[in-house]
This record gives sequence, C-alpha cells and structure tokens, in this order.
Amino acid sequence: MSNYLFDGLLGGAVRDKRFAELINNRSYTYGDVLDVTGRFANVLVGLGVQPGDRVAVQVNKSIEAVMLYPATVRAGGAFLPLNTAYTASEIEYFLDNAKPRVFVCDPSKYGDYESICEARGIRLEALGVYGTDENIGSLAEAGSSAPVEFETVVRGADDLAAILYTSGTTGRSKGAMLTHENLLSNAKVLADYWRFTSDDVLLHILPIFHTHGLFVAINTVLLARASMYFRHGFSVDDVIENLPHCTTMMGVPTHYTRLLDDDRFNQELTSHMRLFTSGSAPLLAETHKHFEARTGHRILERYGMTETNMNTSNPYEGERRAGTVGFPLPGTEVVINNAETGEQVPNGETGAIEVRGPNVFKGYWEMPDKTREELRDNGFFITGDLGKIDEDGYVHIVGRAKDLIISGGFNVYPKEIESVLDDIDGVSESAVIGIPHSDFGEAVVGVLVAERNAELDENSILESLKTKIARFKQPKKIFVIDELPRNTMGKVQKNVLRDRYQDLFT
Repeated sequence: MSNYLFDGLLGGAVRDKRFAELINNRSYTYGDVLDVTGRFANVLVGLGVQPGDRVAVQVNKSIEAVMLYPATVRAGGAFLPLNTAYTASEIEYFLDNAKPRVFVCDPSKYGDYESICEARGIRLEALGVYGTDENIGSLAEAGSSAPVEFETVVRGADDLAAILYTSGTTGRSKGAMLTHENLLSNAKVLADYWRFTSDDVLLHILPIFHTHGLFVAINTVLLARASMYFRHGFSVDDVIENLPHCTTMMGVPTHYTRLLDDDRFNQELTSHMRLFTSGSAPLLAETHKHFEARTGHRILERYGMTETNMNTSNPYEGERRAGTVGFPLPGTEVVINNAETGEQVPNGETGAIEVRGPNVFKGYWEMPDKTREELRDNGFFITGDLGKIDEDGYVHIVGRAKDLIISGGFNVYPKEIESVLDDIDGVSESAVIGIPHSDFGEAVVGVLVAERNAELDENSILESLKTKIARFKQPKKIFVIDELPRNTMGKVQKNVLRDRYQDLFT
C-alpha cells in the first residue's frame, strides 16, 4: 500500500540531487524535501489532521510554503492554497465552506485571523519566510524540532489531494476537488510531452496558490527529478540575472511582454534555454512574433484550468501556432459542442469546449447541484469556454461564455465585483467588463449608473475597494454613465460596453 501522489512524485528520489536554489544562498536537495515534508507531516498530524482533512494555507511564497503541499498529502490531507491577496472577509467564506482542520497564515496576519478561526474551531498556525527579518511562525518553529521520520499515510488514486477555489458567476467561489490521480496523471503527461529530464532547471517565478505555479510547475519538476531556481516573485532584473542558470521557464503573457520591453532580454541571454511556456491568459500573436524575432525561441502556449490542470498544448516538436493552444494532451479528450443541444459541431465551427480525461476533477466541494450542471455523467466537463478546432487539429479559444476576465493570469468574475459595487451608496447598478490590455491581457473596468440625485466620484470608489476585494480584482477604471445598454429582454449588453471602451488601454 502507498500514498498514490506522494510516492508517485517522490518515490525513489536520490537524496543528494539538487531540487532548488533559493534566495539568500540557500538550497534544497531532494533529501531536504523528504525530511522537511516528514517534519511538517508530523506537525500536521499532531495538530489533529486526519485522512481527508483540509489544510488551508495563505502565506507568502517560500520553499517551506511549497513543502506544505506534499507534507499535507503525505499526512493524508487535502491541500487548500489561497490567494495571498484575499482579505480577511473573503477568507471567512473559504473557512466556512471548506471547514479545514488547520489554517496556516502569514505571521503578520495572525491577529487578523485569530478570532475568526477560534469561532470556527480551526487551529491557526503561522509560517513566514526563512532567511528574512520576518517571524518564521509557529508552524516553522514546531517543524524545526519535529522528527524527519514519518510513516506516510496510505491514500489511493481516487482520494482527495487538493481543493482549489475558482470563482463562480454568482459570486460564490467553488472548490474544485482534485484527486491524487488528477494531479499525478497530468504531471506524467506534461513531463513527457514537454521533454523534462533530470538535467532541466526551471526558473520558478509564479505564485504557488495557483494551479500553474504549484501543480504544473512543482509536480513536473518533482516527477522529472529536475531542479529549479526558486524566486519569490517576478521582476525583469531578477529574471535576467537568473535565466543563464536555467533551461526552462513557465510564465504568463505579462511576464513576456515586460521582458520584451528590456533590451537586455535578447538572443544571447536566451541561447541556452530549451523551453518557454505560457498560460493562464491568452498570448497575443504580436507577442509571439516579437519574442521569436528577439530571442529565436517560439513560446509554447497551452490551455488549462483549475478544474482540470492542463488540457492542451502546442507541440514540443512541430509548429507552435500563434493564436491557438495546440492539441489535446495524450489521454485528454477535447470536444466542441453546441451549447444548446450538446451535440458535437464540425471542425472549424465555434461551440462550447468540453474535456474528459484522468486530469478532470472529481466535482465541486459540497456543491452537488453545481457539479451536476458542469460535469456530465459521461465524464465530460463543460469548461464554460468557447472555442473551435481547426482543420489541422489545433484548438482555438475564442471567448468565455461566462464573461470571465483574465487579468495578469488571474481569473476575475464580473458578478462578484458587481455585487460589491452595487452595495456602494449612490450606485443604482453596475456592469463589470474586461478590456484588452497590452500588459495584463485584460483589465477590469467598472461601469456604474448612479441613483437619482446621487453623485458618484470614480476615484473615491476605487479607493474604497482596496479593503473590500483583492487587488487583482479591483477595477483599473470606473465610469459613470446614464444607463446601461440592454437588449429587448432587458439583459445588459456587455459587448456594447466592451466595444465602447476597447481602446482604453491601447
């Protein structure tokens, strides 16, 4: 018997093989990974974590924060990473919904969450960033004295390994349940499809509360026994300094557009690189062309989502076609269906994208009705995206049926922001749209209608939102207009608003 995911990722790892080069001249070997996950697993079990329990985490990026993920899996629990931008009021929903046994926060926020967790019977612990002036926190202190030996809890392929929350159009976030098989199968496919080996070194610049930086990046590196230069965030200077030590980089369009704005990012700097991948938001064809002209490399764009990890990818060998997300990954089926009838449409026609495979999630946590709406009995998941498959088999994403906005690689659902805006004194109604932005892919814009005789100040509204919603959700612009455009059925025509403001950031 074994722990399906943990043993699949780390079984037989060579202890002295390099895993990560860190800031402050620190480094991690695979032996350190095994030891630290053993220490943290012991601490988690000591805190009462039992098989199936959730461990929620909202901490700054660090290698120890990464270790909490396999440590939770090793202890038999389900890992629940939360965006570091979420406010205390937003966190309360996740704690109420997921009911974690343990919540781990940044030491600086311990006071904000103490009463919230105490009222819910949740054990609150803190984890800081080693090697800085920050308090390393109670969890780190407990881990430093815990034994490295730990009898890994037996878990099977269908057991829950993680819950990732993705916002719904109603404003309620949905917890996507990901199993051991969901995560391990996808890592195996990606390591093979993208040709990862133990000689690879990944430049890790992504956040670790998102499937891209956590599961796509970390799981692929672990499975291939590769290494990484682990950075605490993205900056152009940092990438230029560390890229010469690496062979691969995973990024989002914003990263690549900012690098291209710097003359130091050129063919000489990237000559040793094997692979650049991009995801989490559409990459403009112009960026593809500019990148290839500057570096000689063609970015590999792929398509995934919280509920499925990666579904498609442009080929490692062969044409990486701009404006597409490539082909379905091995073992994953992608079909384009008529949204009304559910019948498959011919190649070249636009319809609703549905996917099926071992990577597709188990359902939404404690939302059986929502699960039935989006996960068919035959295993196909209705993604909510609109797309088409061309005559050569390349998948194109042409729109998002639910008005999802992707800004800087993060999902923003308009309904959630509209609910906050509508609660502001003097606001009669609102509409939130995404407008093309050369840096962020899309920018959030709020369009408001004032109540009769009320006066709204755009700057004051923007300022008030800073404590109400995470920064990546906050509109970059607010407009006040007389009335929202509607069709004959009374539905707001957001396409009209998008057309009106489409050149705002270009």
